[in-house]
Amino acid sequence: MNAQSNAAIPPLAPAGQLDAQGFDRGRVETAADLAVHLERVRRHRSELRDSVAAVDLALEAPIARGGMWRERVRAALAELAHDFDDHVALTESPGGIYDRARVSAPRLSGRVERLLEEHRDLREALHGYLAVLEHGGTMADLPVFREELTVLVGRLVRHRQKGGDLVYEAYDVDLGGSG
Repeated sequence: MNAQSNAAIPPLAPAGQLDAQGFDRGRVETAADLAVHLERVRRHRSELRDSVAAVDLALEAPIARGGMWRERVRAALAELAHDFDDHVALTESPGGIYDRARVSAPRLSGRVERLLEEHRDLREALHGYLAVLEHGGTMADLPVFREELTVLVGRLVRHRQKGGDLVYEAYDVDLGGSG
């Protein structure tokens, strides 16, 4: 990471409460704060990747199992929805990676906005499919339902890629393909 370019950025948010690791989640002010924040993003990115893979694996199971298939997909999708909500909260936090990218690399503001729009769309889709599974919604055509979820998984993978590219361009930090 190029700490010099980030060290001159003024605070973006007032101080808040410290989390269990002593990090002020409401403020990413210095290059050191940014490094801690990016490490947290990296760890969470890995969790999100694992959740996406779990949904993909659940979708691969034979749908002829009916209720068992549905429950397996529901459990994996519930974890993914939770992890995606955490992803949104982390990346959109005041003074977080998106706020900092807008300040340190204004040319990336349009891409940040597109990622924010994707957050809203993906979150809505995840929770919508999860609601169908949790509340016994009608799935007249399980193969079509599975295909729609498979497309959603692909959208999530591409979203992670775009986010990683943005972080690299803004901070010269590689979040890692495995993370």
